[in-house]
Amino acid sequence: MSAMRTEDAADGKSTANGGGVVCQEGGVTVLRPTDLSEMLAAGTKEVHEKAENTEFVKDFLRGRIRKELFKLGHVALYFTYSAMEEEMERNKEHPDLAALYFPHELHRRDALARDLQYFYGEDWQDQISHSPATQRYVERIQQIGRDQPALLVAHAYTRYMGDLSGGQVLRKVAQRAMKLPPTGEGLNFYQFDGIHSAKAFKQLYRSRMNELELDSHTKQKIVEEAVLAFQFNMEIFGELEEVGKSLQDDVLDAAPVHGAHGEMQGDISQCPYYAAKMAASGGSSYICQMAMSMLKNPSGQVILAAWIAALAGLAAWYLM
Repeated sequence: MSAMRTEDAADGKSTANGGGVVCQEGGVTVLRPTDLSEMLAAGTKEVHEKAENTEFVKDFLRGRIRKELFKLGHVALYFTYSAMEEEMERNKEHPDLAALYFPHELHRRDALARDLQYFYGEDWQDQISHSPATQRYVERIQQIGRDQPALLVAHAYTRYMGDLSGGQVLRKVAQRAMKLPPTGEGLNFYQFDGIHSAKAFKQLYRSRMNELELDSHTKQKIVEEAVLAFQFNMEIFGELEEVGKSLQDDVLDAAPVHGAHGEMQGDISQCPYYAAKMAASGGSSYICQMAMSMLKNPSGQVILAAWIAALAGLAAWYLM
């Protein structure tokens, strides 16, 4: 696509060319991408960082995981994904959603049900309920499923792309910190058996998003809805933090995380998820310092090699 369009605006001039808009503002050239995936990445960057810096997420990354909070987090996810996947199923032939309908590869409801059965037992459905924040999240998904199906793209993007990226590291952190079985019980949510390569699938998914025939107004509404989705998630994190304040310290299932990622010892900077973010955001000096210190001893060399493998798969999410 190479159609050209030039517009004079009060604050400068802009030229549209295929996938982006080049704007002249005060003598500075600014690229404003029009691909939906680029718009979403740019539009959610700030709220994404806020979500990552909530106490619940930071504690998770440090390996300080209260099992009770982890279970409640899974309950919230179960209700959220149930609502989202029901609406995706109901609207699967909608022109703005059909290209993003991947039930075999992506749907998480059944996996979450298996996890909840592991944690709560056979009668798990009788033991769980919506929290207030989860209820608001679910109601919003149901509302747009009825009235504005195109906005479901925002919720699918926010959840599934994150699950395929940092979620894979969180799985390992949770398994080690809570001493869950290495066979995967309690962590089915993070396992995507229908996807051979997460990187390749994310590229396909973003490509499908960019090919949707959406006008600029609808694209902007999807970006705004994605910001709202992050805010809903942060509200749930806030609820979990409040519950955590009532738990005794001896309920905390914190444990040093050993193995391929080394020993975290409660330091978020040693988590490969965090390191990937630092690398993608230009923290090269930080990475170099970490690498040099690790290369000083043989065990550090093994850990560094494992981290490099993890970074290769994770950095793509932050560079979206």
